[in-house]
Amino acid sequence: MRPPRHPTLIFHSHHDIFIAQPRLILAPHRHVRLSSTAPTPSLLKTHNIPAPHLGHIRILSLNNPRSRNAISRQLLSELSHEISAVKTQTEDELARRKTQQQESAALGAGTRVLILASDLDECFCAGADLKERQSMSAADTTHFLHTLRSTLTQLSGLPIPTISAVASVALGGGLELALATTFRIFASSALVGLPETRLAIIPGAGGTYRLRGLVGEARALEMVLTGRRVGGVEAGRMGICERVVDVGGGGDGDGGGGESASWTGGREWRREVREKVFESAVGMAREMCEGGPGAVGAAMRVVREGTAEGEDREYEGVVGMGDRDEALRAFGEKRKAVFRGR
Repeated sequence: MRPPRHPTLIFHSHHDIFIAQPRLILAPHRHVRLSSTAPTPSLLKTHNIPAPHLGHIRILSLNNPRSRNAISRQLLSELSHEISAVKTQTEDELARRKTQQQESAALGAGTRVLILASDLDECFCAGADLKERQSMSAADTTHFLHTLRSTLTQLSGLPIPTISAVASVALGGGLELALATTFRIFASSALVGLPETRLAIIPGAGGTYRLRGLVGEARALEMVLTGRRVGGVEAGRMGICERVVDVGGGGDGDGGGGESASWTGGREWRREVREKVFESAVGMAREMCEGGPGAVGAAMRVVREGTAEGEDREYEGVVGMGDRDEALRAFGEKRKAVFRGR
Protein backbone atom coordinates (compact mmCIF):
# COMPACT_ATOMS: atom_id res chain seq x y z
CA MET A 1 0.00 0.00 0.00
CA ARG A 2 1.37 3.41 -0.95
CA PRO A 3 1.93 5.90 1.88
CA PRO A 4 -0.38 8.94 1.85
CA ARG A 5 0.71 12.24 0.33
CA HIS A 6 -0.04 15.53 2.07
CA PRO A 7 0.64 19.00 0.65
CA THR A 8 3.33 21.15 2.18
CA LEU A 9 4.12 24.79 1.41
CA ILE A 10 7.55 25.24 -0.14
CA PHE A 11 8.91 28.82 -0.25
CA HIS A 12 10.89 29.71 -3.35
CA SER A 13 13.49 32.40 -2.64
CA HIS A 14 13.08 33.98 -6.06
CA HIS A 15 9.30 34.01 -5.76
CA ASP A 16 7.16 35.91 -3.32
CA ILE A 17 4.66 33.09 -3.02
CA PHE A 18 4.32 29.75 -1.35
CA ILE A 19 3.63 26.81 -3.62
CA ALA A 20 1.85 23.70 -2.43
CA GLN A 21 3.88 20.59 -3.20
CA PRO A 22 3.26 16.98 -2.20
CA ARG A 23 5.22 15.67 0.76
CA LEU A 24 5.84 11.95 1.10
CA ILE A 25 4.98 10.56 4.53
CA LEU A 26 7.11 7.46 5.04
CA ALA A 27 5.63 4.37 6.64
CA PRO A 28 7.59 3.04 9.67
CA HIS A 29 10.26 0.35 9.28
CA ARG A 30 10.45 0.80 5.52
CA HIS A 31 13.53 1.73 3.54
CA VAL A 32 13.11 4.17 0.66
CA ARG A 33 15.71 4.71 -2.06
CA LEU A 34 16.08 8.40 -2.82
CA SER A 35 16.97 9.56 -6.32
CA SER A 36 20.30 11.34 -6.67
CA THR A 37 19.16 13.27 -9.74
CA ALA A 38 18.91 16.98 -8.88
CA PRO A 39 16.24 19.11 -10.58
CA THR A 40 17.44 21.35 -13.40
CA PRO A 41 17.97 24.89 -12.06
CA SER A 42 15.60 27.47 -13.48
CA LEU A 43 17.06 30.02 -15.88
CA LEU A 44 14.32 32.52 -15.11
CA LYS A 45 13.82 34.21 -11.74
CA THR A 46 10.32 35.45 -11.10
CA HIS A 47 8.71 37.57 -8.43
CA ASN A 48 5.87 40.04 -7.93
CA ILE A 49 5.86 43.62 -6.65
CA PRO A 50 2.55 44.98 -5.32
CA ALA A 51 1.05 47.53 -7.70
CA PRO A 52 -0.81 50.69 -6.67
CA HIS A 53 -4.51 50.09 -5.93
CA LEU A 54 -4.55 46.34 -6.66
CA GLY A 55 -2.75 43.55 -8.49
CA HIS A 56 0.99 43.28 -8.96
CA ILE A 57 3.91 44.01 -11.26
CA ARG A 58 5.41 40.73 -12.51
CA ILE A 59 9.21 40.53 -12.89
CA LEU A 60 10.91 37.99 -15.15
CA SER A 61 14.71 38.07 -14.75
CA LEU A 62 16.93 36.09 -17.12
CA ASN A 63 19.51 34.18 -15.10
CA ASN A 64 21.98 32.00 -17.00
CA PRO A 65 25.49 33.31 -16.27
CA ARG A 66 27.17 30.40 -18.08
CA SER A 67 25.92 31.62 -21.46
CA ARG A 68 25.30 35.34 -20.80
CA ASN A 69 21.55 34.70 -20.83
CA ALA A 70 21.63 33.27 -24.35
CA ILE A 71 18.23 31.98 -25.42
CA SER A 72 18.45 28.21 -25.07
CA ARG A 73 15.62 25.72 -25.40
CA GLN A 74 15.19 25.64 -21.63
CA LEU A 75 15.13 29.43 -21.24
CA LEU A 76 12.71 29.77 -24.16
CA SER A 77 10.44 27.11 -22.64
CA GLU A 78 10.36 28.93 -19.31
CA LEU A 79 9.72 32.30 -20.96
CA SER A 80 6.94 30.83 -23.07
CA HIS A 81 5.29 29.29 -20.01
CA GLU A 82 5.36 32.56 -18.04
CA ILE A 83 4.06 34.68 -20.93
CA SER A 84 1.27 32.19 -21.64
CA ALA A 85 0.26 32.25 -17.96
CA VAL A 86 0.00 36.06 -17.97
CA LYS A 87 -1.96 35.96 -21.24
CA THR A 88 -4.43 33.44 -19.83
CA GLN A 89 -4.89 35.39 -16.60
CA THR A 90 -5.55 38.73 -18.32
CA GLU A 91 -7.88 37.20 -20.90
CA ASP A 92 -9.83 35.41 -18.16
CA GLU A 93 -10.32 38.74 -16.37
CA LEU A 94 -11.74 40.33 -19.51
CA ALA A 95 -14.01 37.36 -20.15
CA ARG A 96 -15.40 37.48 -16.61
CA ARG A 97 -15.98 41.19 -17.00
CA LYS A 98 -18.12 40.58 -20.06
CA THR A 99 -20.17 37.74 -18.59
CA GLN A 100 -20.63 38.83 -14.96
CA GLN A 101 -22.05 41.84 -13.17
CA GLN A 102 -19.57 44.72 -12.96
CA GLU A 103 -19.69 44.69 -9.15
CA SER A 104 -18.31 41.13 -8.97
CA ALA A 105 -15.82 41.09 -11.87
CA ALA A 106 -12.67 43.11 -11.14
CA LEU A 107 -9.99 44.03 -13.63
CA GLY A 108 -6.32 44.27 -12.62
CA ALA A 109 -6.42 41.80 -9.73
CA GLY A 110 -3.49 39.85 -11.20
CA THR A 111 -0.52 40.99 -13.31
CA ARG A 112 -0.90 44.61 -14.38
CA VAL A 113 2.56 45.20 -15.87
CA LEU A 114 5.22 42.67 -16.93
CA ILE A 115 8.92 43.60 -16.71
CA LEU A 116 11.70 41.67 -18.45
CA ALA A 117 15.09 42.15 -16.81
CA SER A 118 18.43 40.41 -16.31
CA ASP A 119 19.89 38.99 -13.14
CA LEU A 120 23.36 39.48 -14.62
CA ASP A 121 25.26 42.75 -14.43
CA GLU A 122 27.20 42.29 -17.65
CA CYS A 123 24.49 41.23 -20.08
CA PHE A 124 20.74 41.47 -20.71
CA CYS A 125 20.76 38.73 -23.36
CA ALA A 126 23.53 37.70 -25.75
CA GLY A 127 21.08 36.32 -28.34
CA ALA A 128 20.67 32.73 -29.46
CA ASP A 129 22.63 29.99 -27.72
CA LEU A 130 24.96 29.22 -30.63
CA LYS A 131 26.73 26.42 -28.77
CA GLU A 132 23.41 24.62 -28.33
CA ARG A 133 22.42 25.49 -31.89
CA GLN A 134 25.44 23.58 -33.26
CA SER A 135 24.03 20.33 -31.87
CA MET A 136 20.55 20.87 -33.31
CA SER A 137 19.28 19.09 -36.39
CA ALA A 138 17.54 21.04 -39.13
CA ALA A 139 14.18 19.94 -37.72
CA ASP A 140 15.22 20.98 -34.20
CA THR A 141 16.24 24.42 -35.46
CA THR A 142 12.96 24.89 -37.33
CA HIS A 143 10.97 23.94 -34.23
CA PHE A 144 13.05 26.25 -32.02
CA LEU A 145 12.56 29.23 -34.33
CA HIS A 146 8.83 28.57 -34.59
CA THR A 147 8.57 28.52 -30.79
CA LEU A 148 10.70 31.66 -30.44
CA ARG A 149 8.63 33.58 -32.99
CA SER A 150 5.32 32.53 -31.49
CA THR A 151 6.53 33.37 -27.96
CA LEU A 152 7.65 36.87 -28.94
CA THR A 153 4.43 37.41 -30.90
CA GLN A 154 2.44 36.42 -27.83
CA LEU A 155 4.55 38.77 -25.70
CA SER A 156 4.02 41.68 -28.09
CA GLY A 157 0.27 41.08 -28.08
CA LEU A 158 -0.31 40.93 -24.31
CA PRO A 159 -3.19 43.21 -23.28
CA ILE A 160 -1.10 44.75 -20.47
CA PRO A 161 1.97 47.02 -20.68
CA THR A 162 5.32 45.23 -20.87
CA ILE A 163 8.75 46.75 -20.25
CA SER A 164 12.30 45.61 -21.02
CA ALA A 165 14.96 46.89 -18.61
CA VAL A 166 18.21 46.76 -20.61
CA ALA A 167 21.17 47.79 -18.49
CA SER A 168 23.98 46.28 -20.55
CA VAL A 169 24.27 44.22 -23.74
CA ALA A 170 21.37 42.98 -25.86
CA LEU A 171 22.39 41.44 -29.18
CA GLY A 172 20.53 39.47 -31.84
CA GLY A 173 17.71 37.54 -30.22
CA GLY A 174 18.32 39.56 -27.04
CA LEU A 175 17.38 42.78 -28.80
CA GLU A 176 14.51 40.99 -30.55
CA LEU A 177 13.20 39.99 -27.12
CA ALA A 178 13.34 43.62 -25.97
CA LEU A 179 11.70 44.84 -29.18
CA ALA A 180 8.71 42.58 -28.49
CA THR A 181 7.78 44.47 -25.30
CA THR A 182 5.64 47.60 -25.28
CA PHE A 183 8.40 49.80 -23.87
CA ARG A 184 12.16 49.68 -23.48
CA ILE A 185 14.32 51.40 -20.86
CA PHE A 186 18.06 51.45 -21.64
CA ALA A 187 21.05 52.51 -19.59
CA SER A 188 23.01 55.24 -21.32
CA SER A 189 25.88 52.72 -21.44
CA ALA A 190 23.82 49.89 -22.93
CA LEU A 191 24.82 48.29 -26.23
CA VAL A 192 22.28 46.77 -28.61
CA GLY A 193 22.47 45.40 -32.12
CA LEU A 194 21.38 42.84 -34.70
CA PRO A 195 24.64 41.22 -35.91
CA GLU A 196 23.04 38.27 -37.72
CA THR A 197 24.30 39.16 -41.22
CA ARG A 198 27.84 38.63 -39.94
CA LEU A 199 26.81 35.03 -39.26
CA ALA A 200 25.41 34.76 -42.81
CA ILE A 201 21.78 34.85 -41.62
CA ILE A 202 19.24 37.57 -40.85
CA PRO A 203 17.22 38.39 -37.72
CA GLY A 204 14.47 35.80 -37.65
CA ALA A 205 12.32 36.54 -34.58
CA GLY A 206 10.75 39.84 -35.49
CA GLY A 207 13.85 42.03 -35.35
CA THR A 208 13.55 43.33 -38.90
CA TYR A 209 9.93 44.50 -38.87
CA ARG A 210 9.73 45.53 -35.22
CA LEU A 211 12.88 47.65 -35.53
CA ARG A 212 11.57 49.15 -38.78
CA GLY A 213 8.34 50.09 -37.05
CA LEU A 214 10.30 52.02 -34.42
CA VAL A 215 13.06 53.75 -36.38
CA GLY A 216 11.98 53.64 -40.04
CA GLU A 217 13.23 51.69 -43.03
CA ALA A 218 16.58 53.41 -43.63
CA ARG A 219 17.81 53.27 -40.04
CA ALA A 220 16.65 49.68 -39.63
CA LEU A 221 18.47 48.68 -42.81
CA GLU A 222 21.65 50.43 -41.66
CA MET A 223 21.66 48.56 -38.36
CA VAL A 224 20.81 45.17 -39.90
CA LEU A 225 23.19 45.38 -42.86
CA THR A 226 26.18 46.58 -40.85
CA GLY A 227 25.46 44.67 -37.64
CA ARG A 228 26.56 47.82 -35.81
CA ARG A 229 26.17 48.02 -32.05
CA VAL A 230 24.24 51.08 -30.92
CA GLY A 231 24.76 52.70 -27.53
CA GLY A 232 21.94 53.60 -25.19
CA VAL A 233 22.08 57.35 -25.86
CA GLU A 234 21.93 56.88 -29.63
CA ALA A 235 19.20 54.25 -29.24
CA GLY A 236 17.11 56.82 -27.40
CA ARG A 237 17.63 59.41 -30.14
CA MET A 238 16.70 56.85 -32.79
CA GLY A 239 13.54 55.79 -30.98
CA ILE A 240 14.56 52.21 -30.17
CA CYS A 241 13.84 52.86 -26.50
CA GLU A 242 11.43 55.21 -24.75
CA ARG A 243 13.62 56.13 -21.77
CA VAL A 244 17.38 56.34 -21.22
CA VAL A 245 18.83 56.19 -17.72
CA ASP A 246 21.96 58.34 -17.46
CA VAL A 247 24.43 56.24 -15.49
CA GLY A 248 27.62 58.22 -16.19
CA GLY A 249 30.93 56.71 -15.22
CA GLY A 250 31.82 53.65 -17.24
CA GLY A 251 31.77 55.13 -20.74
CA ASP A 252 29.80 57.51 -22.92
CA GLY A 253 27.45 54.74 -24.11
CA ASP A 254 27.18 56.32 -27.53
CA GLY A 255 28.05 53.19 -29.45
CA GLY A 256 31.10 54.61 -31.17
CA GLY A 257 33.79 52.39 -29.77
CA GLY A 258 32.27 48.96 -29.28
CA GLU A 259 31.71 47.08 -26.07
CA SER A 260 35.00 48.00 -24.39
CA ALA A 261 34.34 51.73 -24.82
CA SER A 262 31.03 51.59 -22.99
CA TRP A 263 31.93 48.97 -20.38
CA THR A 264 35.15 50.22 -18.83
CA GLY A 265 33.54 50.46 -15.39
CA GLY A 266 34.16 47.86 -12.71
CA ARG A 267 31.89 45.24 -11.21
CA GLU A 268 30.32 47.56 -8.63
CA TRP A 269 29.54 50.14 -11.31
CA ARG A 270 27.85 47.52 -13.48
CA ARG A 271 25.72 46.36 -10.55
CA GLU A 272 24.71 49.95 -9.85
CA VAL A 273 23.77 50.44 -13.50
CA ARG A 274 21.55 47.36 -13.50
CA GLU A 275 19.83 48.43 -10.30
CA LYS A 276 19.18 51.95 -11.62
CA VAL A 277 17.64 50.69 -14.85
CA PHE A 278 15.51 48.17 -12.98
CA GLU A 279 14.31 50.85 -10.56
CA SER A 280 13.41 53.05 -13.53
CA ALA A 281 11.38 50.21 -15.08
CA VAL A 282 9.53 49.59 -11.81
CA GLY A 283 8.91 53.33 -11.47
CA MET A 284 7.43 53.45 -14.96
CA ALA A 285 5.26 50.43 -14.18
CA ARG A 286 3.99 52.06 -10.99
CA GLU A 287 3.15 55.25 -12.90
CA MET A 288 0.94 53.28 -15.25
CA CYS A 289 -0.66 51.30 -12.42
CA GLU A 290 -1.76 54.55 -10.74
CA GLY A 291 -4.45 54.75 -13.41
CA GLY A 292 -7.66 52.78 -13.33
CA PRO A 293 -7.06 49.18 -14.50
CA GLY A 294 -10.00 49.33 -16.89
CA ALA A 295 -8.79 52.60 -18.38
CA VAL A 296 -5.23 51.34 -18.86
CA GLY A 297 -6.46 48.24 -20.68
CA ALA A 298 -8.85 50.26 -22.83
CA ALA A 299 -6.09 52.71 -23.73
CA MET A 300 -3.81 49.83 -24.76
CA ARG A 301 -6.47 48.45 -27.08
CA VAL A 302 -7.54 51.72 -28.66
CA VAL A 303 -4.03 53.05 -29.34
CA ARG A 304 -3.12 49.77 -31.01
CA GLU A 305 -6.29 49.87 -33.09
CA GLY A 306 -5.75 53.50 -34.00
CA THR A 307 -9.30 54.37 -35.07
CA ALA A 308 -11.92 56.91 -34.00
CA GLU A 309 -14.48 54.13 -33.80
CA GLY A 310 -12.30 52.20 -31.40
CA GLU A 311 -11.83 55.24 -29.19
CA ASP A 312 -15.61 55.84 -29.05
CA ARG A 313 -16.24 52.20 -28.17
CA GLU A 314 -13.61 51.99 -25.44
CA TYR A 315 -14.59 55.35 -23.94
CA GLU A 316 -18.16 54.17 -23.53
CA GLY A 317 -16.85 51.07 -21.81
CA VAL A 318 -14.86 52.89 -19.11
CA VAL A 319 -17.06 55.91 -18.47
CA GLY A 320 -19.69 53.68 -16.87
CA MET A 321 -17.29 51.94 -14.49
CA GLY A 322 -17.32 52.47 -10.74
CA ASP A 323 -13.67 53.59 -10.87
CA ARG A 324 -14.76 56.59 -12.94
CA ASP A 325 -17.26 57.56 -10.23
CA GLU A 326 -14.57 57.08 -7.58
CA ALA A 327 -12.20 59.38 -9.48
CA LEU A 328 -14.82 62.14 -9.59
CA ARG A 329 -15.60 61.74 -5.87
CA ALA A 330 -11.91 61.84 -4.98
CA PHE A 331 -11.43 64.99 -7.05
CA GLY A 332 -14.30 66.71 -5.28
CA GLU A 333 -13.09 65.58 -1.87
CA LYS A 334 -9.46 66.55 -2.65
CA ARG A 335 -8.08 63.08 -1.94
CA LYS A 336 -6.35 60.35 -3.87
CA ALA A 337 -8.67 57.97 -5.69
CA VAL A 338 -8.71 54.30 -4.71
CA PHE A 339 -9.47 52.15 -7.75
CA ARG A 340 -10.92 48.66 -7.45
CA GLY A 341 -10.91 47.60 -11.10
CA ARG A 342 -14.72 47.73 -11.30
